[in-house]
Amino acid sequence: MKLRFRIIIALFTAALLASCGAGFRTGPDYERPEEELERPESFVQADGDTTSVLPQVRWWEVFGDTTLNRLVEESAANNLDIRKATASVAEMAAYSRKALADRLPSVMLGSDWSKQKLPDTYSTQSGSVGGTTESWNFSLSASYEWDLWGKWARAHEATRADLAASIENRNTIIQSVIAETATLYFQIEATERRIQISDNLIDSYAKSVRMIEARYKRGLTSVLDLTQAQRSLARAESTLPQYRQELGKLQHRLAVILGRYPESSPPREQPEEYFRRLAPVPAGLPSDLLASRPDVRAAEERLRALNARYGVAIGNLFPRITLTGSYGYTSRELDGLFRPDQVLWNLFAGITQPIFSSQTLLTEKDAARARYEQGLTDYAKTVLGAFAEVEGALLTRKEQLEKREYIIEFLEKARVTLTIAQSRYDRGLVEYITVLDAWAARFQAEDSLVLVDLAILTNRVTLHRALGGNWIEPDTTEKEDR
Repeated sequence: MKLRFRIIIALFTAALLASCGAGFRTGPDYERPEEELERPESFVQADGDTTSVLPQVRWWEVFGDTTLNRLVEESAANNLDIRKATASVAEMAAYSRKALADRLPSVMLGSDWSKQKLPDTYSTQSGSVGGTTESWNFSLSASYEWDLWGKWARAHEATRADLAASIENRNTIIQSVIAETATLYFQIEATERRIQISDNLIDSYAKSVRMIEARYKRGLTSVLDLTQAQRSLARAESTLPQYRQELGKLQHRLAVILGRYPESSPPREQPEEYFRRLAPVPAGLPSDLLASRPDVRAAEERLRALNARYGVAIGNLFPRITLTGSYGYTSRELDGLFRPDQVLWNLFAGITQPIFSSQTLLTEKDAARARYEQGLTDYAKTVLGAFAEVEGALLTRKEQLEKREYIIEFLEKARVTLTIAQSRYDRGLVEYITVLDAWAARFQAEDSLVLVDLAILTNRVTLHRALGGNWIEPDTTEKEDR
């Protein structure tokens, strides 16, 4: 009896090893698709040579802001979207383990006890029986489908690709959360600077109103100058509530990103020299940098999974070879259950081939192929969209840097104009409306400079996010961006 039991175990082991070691798998092996459109070696807006660069993960550190670094670390640790994505990865990992388990034999240990009362006149082929009878059973059973065609191997391959795609999806969410954290941080700082500029303007207008009132009382100026100064003060004061409201909303959004309850705080004082000098974007950024984008990698993993499931659909057309067996004991008495003469065992091997459901299986195979073609299109679309994002970010960077130079010149001229207008008014050579116009122009220039600086910083965030990270330059001696 022991020999028979060993034969069963050996047969299952041999089948398992044969399946796991089989090199044949239904369906085509995955190959990275060739892009219909020829990919350029570098981005159009990244002028210059095609110096090779390597991706780097902690791209937000290029801003050199310890507060921003701390907020990024906090958002990565506490953001609820990241937590959900992490749970999704755990779910996909469980499905992958299940697919692996499907390739292994299923073994079950069972035991049962029954007791029944039969009439004394109850008859069977072996004679008359009656009275109360008991039965004790104990058995070890196993079943296995031999993966001769590699169908289950393809299924496991698909779930592994699903897991990899889930990890890349989480990485995409992490990148998005970090980018949003940095963007909100810069927007909060910019709003605080706009409030600071408005406060300075209001103070200047208030001093002007007091000066004009004193001149008006002495008959040195007209009531028109006074009302114009009061009008300008009121208009400047009306901007503050909007800025404070915007600041509060930005602070609330950042708190949610960080996994906190929304809260707001008064604006902080910002230094006059606040614009960060960023390292330049290398000339001729190679398009291979897009390989570091997690959404591109996720799209390819989804395509890999669809290719594997197409192989599963093909495998369903082939015969299924199953092997089942059991080994155990049966007895009418518990104390005699494990006696050698109470052994029972069975072994069964079978093969089934679909016939009447073949059309259904063929349809499922065609549908799986169509899903792969859809995935192929989605992958190409993802790559194309990634190119567009990077090109757009590079173009915006170039134009915003040029715009900043014009605004700096505008601000310098506005300051000079204000000084001249105030001097000419004090000498009675111009109306006070000229001074007010000069103050408005200076305020507009200062506010525009804040906005263009914000656009440059947030665009740099967009560029890093579009590239999926950062770059390491072999030579960092180039001039800085301004």
